[in-house]
Amino acid sequence: MTRVSMPRQEYLWLLPSVLLGDGRSAGPVRRSTRDWFVDTVMFLLACVLNLLIALEMDGPTPLVAAEQVVGVISCLAVWLRRRWPVGLAVVTTVASAYFEMVGGAGVVALFTVAVHRPFKVSGTIAGLGLLTIAPFSVLRPDVEPTGLVYVIFSLTIVLTVFAWGIVVRARRQLIWSLRQRADSAAEEAKRLERERIAREMHDVLAHRLSMLSLHAGALEFRPDAPAGEIARAAGAIRSGAHLALQDLREVIGVLRHHAVTAEVPDRPQPTLADLPPLVAECEQAGMAVRLTMETGDVPEKPGRDLYRIVQEALTNARKHAPGAPVTVAVTGAPGEGLAAEVRNRLPARHGPRIPGVQIPGAGAGLIGLTERAELAGGRLEHGPAPEGEYVVRAWLPWPGRT
Repeated sequence: MTRVSMPRQEYLWLLPSVLLGDGRSAGPVRRSTRDWFVDTVMFLLACVLNLLIALEMDGPTPLVAAEQVVGVISCLAVWLRRRWPVGLAVVTTVASAYFEMVGGAGVVALFTVAVHRPFKVSGTIAGLGLLTIAPFSVLRPDVEPTGLVYVIFSLTIVLTVFAWGIVVRARRQLIWSLRQRADSAAEEAKRLERERIAREMHDVLAHRLSMLSLHAGALEFRPDAPAGEIARAAGAIRSGAHLALQDLREVIGVLRHHAVTAEVPDRPQPTLADLPPLVAECEQAGMAVRLTMETGDVPEKPGRDLYRIVQEALTNARKHAPGAPVTVAVTGAPGEGLAAEVRNRLPARHGPRIPGVQIPGAGAGLIGLTERAELAGGRLEHGPAPEGEYVVRAWLPWPGRT
């Protein structure tokens, strides 16, 4: 085990830090406008307290002269309360065991320590201040008030100032905690927004890119296709690539705009009424899709969620069962819920896969569908059926009319 040596001077510097709780300052204290105002008020408060004490002293004597010198020094030392709060509090508290005019600076130092240091440090300083009450009453019996009245008065001052500082510290910690919670809530909101954007990006781009792959695979598999079909497929690829780039550009723009903490408006979202055009687009790409819809006027939120679920299910069908017929059935009514069922034949049951058309997948589509359905308060089931088909069933709540 390596031991780190430290010069003796460093130990001497660290000793006050260990005993008093003060850290070594690397430079002068930087005060804000508020800090300057507070420090000036504290300095004037110490001066006023010392002035009131000086007015009660009798005639010029060596003790009075010493009191005045100590009082001036202690008032000037108040400006050091931010750099050495504990050290100032210890010195003024110990000096108050004999000198009366150090009391103003001692009150300010005790309040500063109570605000800026933990209870184990500030409580020790307050306890030391209580212990100096008895020596002062014995060493300075000529100071008014005397006896029990002085003890009660001093106890009241020390405990009141200490309690005031503790309350201020607790309030500041509460405000800091609330700000931390607010910042955490803001970060959580940003994270959820980014997740929502990422989910939308996955749904949209996965659909677009799978259509591109399907068209490109068809061209690769049928190089001898008529020129008209090749032209239509090339046009579909060009149009799909343009839309995919546009979607990606919008998503990146939203993410960049969101990083500036501004509120990002939702881009136009599809609804259940856009499902027939989606099926028509899939049919143009060569998929055999049969759609049946038995719904009324579906609300926007469940309709959009169900549209995304059906879109992802069709994308998965293109990826894992190219060429297989797909049936989509959507039913629902207010109070009963909104349901969708997507079926396609399993690849092993409808023949070999077409070379060059298979689309890779990350396996996150069904996980995203399940999460979307659960977030909407519904459920989603998926898996192979005994009939040799792969089935995706989704149900979303549709509140009844009031």
